[in-house]
Amino acid sequence: MPAETGHGHGHDHGHGHGHGHGHVHPVNFDPTVAEPDHHDAAPTHGRAYRIGIGGPVGSGKTALVAALCRALGDELNLAVVTNDIYTTEDADFLRKAGVLAVDRIEAVQTGACPHTAIRDDITANLDAVERLEERFPGLELVIIESGGDNLTAVFSRGLADSQVFVVDVAGGDKVPRKGGPGVTTADLLVINKVDIAQLVGADLTVMVSDAHRMRGDLPVISQSLVDTPDAPAVAAWVRAQLAK
Repeated sequence: MPAETGHGHGHDHGHGHGHGHGHVHPVNFDPTVAEPDHHDAAPTHGRAYRIGIGGPVGSGKTALVAALCRALGDELNLAVVTNDIYTTEDADFLRKAGVLAVDRIEAVQTGACPHTAIRDDITANLDAVERLEERFPGLELVIIESGGDNLTAVFSRGLADSQVFVVDVAGGDKVPRKGGPGVTTADLLVINKVDIAQLVGADLTVMVSDAHRMRGDLPVISQSLVDTPDAPAVAAWVRAQLAK
């Protein structure tokens, strides 16, 4: 009897447990869907055009901002807003690099996840942009760099008129096919640090192919800021946005 009781308990427990998990259906997420944007796109007439640059930690966002400042600083009246959670690290880097006059760089300390300040409550960034526009009449372009975030981090259209999302090969060639609104919906996707692809075991051909497959007709640029320090392809894309 004890053996029979034990058998019955094991059978019931195993059957119930297995049945429950065996019939759980996976949840499928749409990789293009971001959190709702609570802000309307702002009219562009009479103000500086705003380009948001986002992407994961370490993907090379600040280096790209510096490259764009070097490439465009002599031809455009431009300024930069950086976002860090607790520090002004990125702004300090740009100031020390001398890519722009120090008073053309504003730092926002978000105190929370970076996407909060670029999508949910954009007030601090809008205030920083407004300070720059008051300081530099006729400002044509403001580059807003997000703090490092995940693949879902996109800018509110109330803050950025165009969005650039930066990934790098060190994250692995799987990153583009993972999707996420940053990869799939940004106006431009930049695959950065291609000069080290072989060193980190990333297949650049696969990475670029997956990026195009995930993004459809939206543009993809792969670059190395070691080989092309002024990011000429991205700078040309920025000029095209302003020309529109």
